[in-house]
Amino acid sequence: MKVLVTGATSLLGRATVDRLVERGHEVTVFQRGVSGLSVAEQRGDVRTPADVDLAVEGHEAVIHLAAKVAVTGDWADYEQVNVGGTANVVDAAHRLGVGRIVYVSSPSVVHVGTPLVGASAGRADPKSTRGHYATSKAEAELLALEASSPELPIVAIRPHLVWGPGDEQLVGRIVDRARSGRLALIGTGLALIDSTYIDNAADALVAALDAAPRLGGRALVVSNSEPRTVRELVGRIVESAGVKPPRRSVPARLAFGGGLVAERIWDRGGLDGEPPMTSFLAEQLSTAHWFDQRETHAALDWTPTVSIEDGFERLAAWYRVQGV
Repeated sequence: MKVLVTGATSLLGRATVDRLVERGHEVTVFQRGVSGLSVAEQRGDVRTPADVDLAVEGHEAVIHLAAKVAVTGDWADYEQVNVGGTANVVDAAHRLGVGRIVYVSSPSVVHVGTPLVGASAGRADPKSTRGHYATSKAEAELLALEASSPELPIVAIRPHLVWGPGDEQLVGRIVDRARSGRLALIGTGLALIDSTYIDNAADALVAALDAAPRLGGRALVVSNSEPRTVRELVGRIVESAGVKPPRRSVPARLAFGGGLVAERIWDRGGLDGEPPMTSFLAEQLSTAHWFDQRETHAALDWTPTVSIEDGFERLAAWYRVQGV
């Protein structure tokens, strides 16, 4: 197929493009800057309908990854990119004859601060989500799935905590904080959480592209289906980079309260960068959240091929190549 991938400069976007090319698809990527990928490229902004039309035209399928991913910032920015951008992609796809869309969402669209233990995907709920990112992704997912039709089936895939070599969103931040002595566990560090090795996440998106005609209107969570404690996950990541695991911890309530204060300071002061803690991050690191993957495996006819243990070994090998 002729497949358009939006937001292809992310770790998951690049891996997904590689998988599509390996499968023989004709791929075009769409983003604001230069991707550096060896495929056709269309530069533009998902917030601009004319740019989106130009990118979508002539394609049979779209994998929509483009999003504003951050922990602070104005709601208007999240709404314009995540909600408005998705609306533009869906509208262009309807008008220009695209046959299927995979919308890349987030498990945070159903996270309300309480533990999720062996949970199903559930329906996105923007009224209960925590933070602008989660709320905007929930609104965008509902918009996309409600637009699904037999002519344009749309499936939402929610990869959970994607990580791997070269990752700056999760791995890079954890390692940087550990190296500078600013990394601490929240609470006991014993909360079980899911994560997804990058190869598995990319494979799942390609499987969703294949399965979209029979899955239109559905949302599925994707993970390695190997829950680990926060303590183990963080510890193995930093050890892969040759850094000692954190020994200190911060009580969960204190971290949550401190996160709320930090968010207000950053928002009111218009500060650059990210605060050292947010209320959402404190909840994520102290509350169990892992998902039953049986529905996902059956629906996508897919299972992870890289285990968490193999993922840690690959991450350590990558750091050794980097000279760490």
